[in-house]
Amino acid sequence: MSVVFPDSVHTLVEAMRYGEARFVAAGLCFGHGMDSPWDEAVYLAFYALGLPPDGGGVDPRRVLEAPERAAIARFYAARIDERRPAAYLTGEAWFAGLRLHVNAHVLIPRSPLAELVEARFEPWIDPQRVDAVLDIGTGSGCIGIACAVALPRARVDLVDVSPEALAVARENVRLHDLEGRVQVRHSDVYSGVDARRYDLIVSNPPYVSDEEMRGLPAEYRHEPALGLRAGPRGLDVVGRILAAGHAHLRRGGILVVEVGNSQGAVEQAWPRLPFTWLEFERGGDGVFLLTQAQLGEHFGPG
Repeated sequence: MSVVFPDSVHTLVEAMRYGEARFVAAGLCFGHGMDSPWDEAVYLAFYALGLPPDGGGVDPRRVLEAPERAAIARFYAARIDERRPAAYLTGEAWFAGLRLHVNAHVLIPRSPLAELVEARFEPWIDPQRVDAVLDIGTGSGCIGIACAVALPRARVDLVDVSPEALAVARENVRLHDLEGRVQVRHSDVYSGVDARRYDLIVSNPPYVSDEEMRGLPAEYRHEPALGLRAGPRGLDVVGRILAAGHAHLRRGGILVVEVGNSQGAVEQAWPRLPFTWLEFERGGDGVFLLTQAQLGEHFGPG
């Protein structure tokens, strides 16, 4: 299907409104960092024209030249026809104010953990004492890289089981000139970090159950199943993170994990764990926090 702007569309804002209407009519799903068809219409139009994503200095009433109309139309058509999320069309995404490269080997950054990173994990830990951070299931590296920027004293390990994802993470580490403090390691949860201990372990691991996988919209099926599927109840990876977390945290350290819609399943599976479920001003839920001491009491001494 091609997108052809009608003769009544002359300006940038008119083109974006037309794209919004087409996205709605096509029944697209918006859950990859942008919340609405308008947001995606604006983002794709700005990208097509090489405009800043924050809209700074952009006049929405500017009249579009024919090549500009064609460029925007191509992105809109691809979004509708392929049902690929916008970030895969542009090859970039934003997390905690940072631009990141993404491709189909990694999940598109969209975690509410960005808000916690921007707050430097206060009041849950003193950011001045965070010297070592572990990001499990790093994918694009978005969470760990954002931690490195927010916590300039910390050394950060980005780990993932996917070699293709690790290649993307390395590219993003170079993009932000963090090679001196951020290491990218192949690791299945803790398998590749030996006996290292950290002040902070963060993770947005796979947590989608088999049943949920079958019902995902088409946009999510473009993402790597390895980053989503986590067994019958969505708890396979979370369980491993919990079980050995105390052994990889320093005294006073914290574990922060996003489990999204699996929050209820997590509480049911570990009813005796004193989860703190975090709240976010910008929305999002299903993120828990546990201390090293709490994990040690449940799973063994740290």
